[in-house]
Amino acid sequence: MSTLPPCPKCQSAYTYEDGQLLVCPECAHEWSASAEAPGAGEEAKVIRDAVGNTLQDGDTVSVIKDLKVKGSSLVVKVGTKVKGIRLVDGDHDIDCKIDGIGAMKLKSEFVKKV
Repeated sequence: MSTLPPCPKCQSAYTYEDGQLLVCPECAHEWSASAEAPGAGEEAKVIRDAVGNTLQDGDTVSVIKDLKVKGSSLVVKVGTKVKGIRLVDGDHDIDCKIDGIGAMKLKSEFVKKV
């Protein structure tokens, strides 16, 4: 009985080892033997806005609450649209550039996808 995992692409049980890789003879898919389950890292990085919509790089969002800019007297007003966001790891998971204020990081809980 083989202890190798089934093919992640077609679920075939006939996988075999070829050096450092595992190979499926039915669909010719190759993957690393030491790799985690496929998609495991992607699922952990799902970032949602205040209403539950999934955010992606390049989305346009709207601020849902007045946000004070730390170390400044500036305020990001409700309804401010932010174009071309970039998702990053950390507590503040949106990296963006706001007109009139500049580059800053936002928390996804204070924005809504437009």
